[in-house]
Amino acid sequence: MKKHSKIQLPDLNKYREDFARKGIQTPLQTVPFTELGLLTQLPTPSSSKTGWPWTVESKPLPPTMANGKPWPKISIVTPSYNQGKFIEETIRSVLLQNYPNLEFIICDGGSTDETKEILEKYSPWLSFWQSQKDRGQGHAINLGFSLCSGDYFAWINSDDFYLPNCFQDVIQKFLVTNIDFIYGDALTVYEDNRTPTYWYAQLVLDRYLYSGGIIASHSAFWKSSIHAPIWEEMNCNIDGELWQRLVAGRSKKHLKKALGACRIQSEQKTTNERYRALWDEDNLKIWSVYGYPPKVYSLKWWENNLVQRFYYFIHKKIMKSGINDLILQGLRTCDENIDL
Repeated sequence: MKKHSKIQLPDLNKYREDFARKGIQTPLQTVPFTELGLLTQLPTPSSSKTGWPWTVESKPLPPTMANGKPWPKISIVTPSYNQGKFIEETIRSVLLQNYPNLEFIICDGGSTDETKEILEKYSPWLSFWQSQKDRGQGHAINLGFSLCSGDYFAWINSDDFYLPNCFQDVIQKFLVTNIDFIYGDALTVYEDNRTPTYWYAQLVLDRYLYSGGIIASHSAFWKSSIHAPIWEEMNCNIDGELWQRLVAGRSKKHLKKALGACRIQSEQKTTNERYRALWDEDNLKIWSVYGYPPKVYSLKWWENNLVQRFYYFIHKKIMKSGINDLILQGLRTCDENIDL
């Protein structure tokens, strides 16, 4: 019996059936595509917002692949609650990938800020959105994925955003390698406009999946055929637990470039002390299923520590020459002082 058989996971088919009873049929419509790009069609941003993804877009791919077949469908889910300050940037970073076969779903938990107005403004370019009370972030993500029909899945939180050409780079790597799971590096940006930092992904092996922070959810994509539901009892460490079920035993590839950006802001669960007890509660649940992580200075701890340090050193040396590409892409929050 697998360890995670003790976890009570929802049946996404039942969620889909609930949507069907409300008149929502799948597959959903894809995001409108034009070879000229969506930038001029989307709502005009305020004059203070420039660069990616406000006044800059990714160059559209051809409508079909070279062999005449459609591009594989990518399904993106965004869970949201009271992130109206940031969600427009998230939405534009998805739409302005200008990917020809895209499904974009937003499940908002009934926000009381400006989120709903923003969703209504962008509704012509969304495959589906709703704003109503849910049971938390994990439930919202599961609701979204229950509607997905893509070949590849990902989710992006409503205060994070994708970087230019992300979808093109990811799908081309999937097509070449036929790998199950792709993860990339990321940027960390700050609400107070401090200089962004570059986050290097670690080496992902099954034996290291117990380690927190090994994969950035905003830079991870996987085949829909391996998808697994979120454990909805998780409050904060949703992705940390999911990777142990989704990634273990799968073929995986590190795409050595920044694919997404994580925003550090006052209400972010990772840094806000109000969520510390919930993080601790989540970790206890995870350890009860998968076993406790190795003790500090144990052999396995030293192995992970040394391997990741060496991987970081090699990876960082390779990536330094390419960091300026992010600046040239017109990221609004980036400058030449990115911390390497």
